[in-house]
Amino acid sequence: MRGRKPVPTQLKLLRGNPGRRPISPHEPTPALVDAGQAPPAWLDRVAKVEWRRLAPLLAKNGLLSELDLDALAAYCVVFTAWRRAERQASRRAVVIGPNGFVMASPYVAMAARALATMRSLLNDFGMTPSARARVTKIQALGPAPPINPLEKFLRR
Repeated sequence: MRGRKPVPTQLKLLRGNPGRRPISPHEPTPALVDAGQAPPAWLDRVAKVEWRRLAPLLAKNGLLSELDLDALAAYCVVFTAWRRAERQASRRAVVIGPNGFVMASPYVAMAARALATMRSLLNDFGMTPSARARVTKIQALGPAPPINPLEKFLRR
């Protein structure tokens, strides 16, 4: 698939549908998850703490559905990897390579890759300042309103 990836309908509704494109009535609407959703048992301790911090915020804003749980778990795993890599990089940012040259610690690159992945997942959930800046008005969460044929014709 080419071009930009589509904006999730919930974010489109929160932003007030700035492109004025019709919202598909056939898009699946998975059930929203409540704020007390427990983290998966397989997450480690740090990832579970991050889950318990984010899941209630996402659920409160209607941005966490049953289909988003794996994406949130992936974010929490990457968050843990980022924290560990940052901790190691802060202890030793440079190392001596096998041929005696000074080089950046591999943990610096690992932290940078994890941070890039985290930012991508944060954008998917609308949790970065730039993603929030595009939210102009909040509409009631729920199914998309029916499309008025006259309004559709006049928008051409």
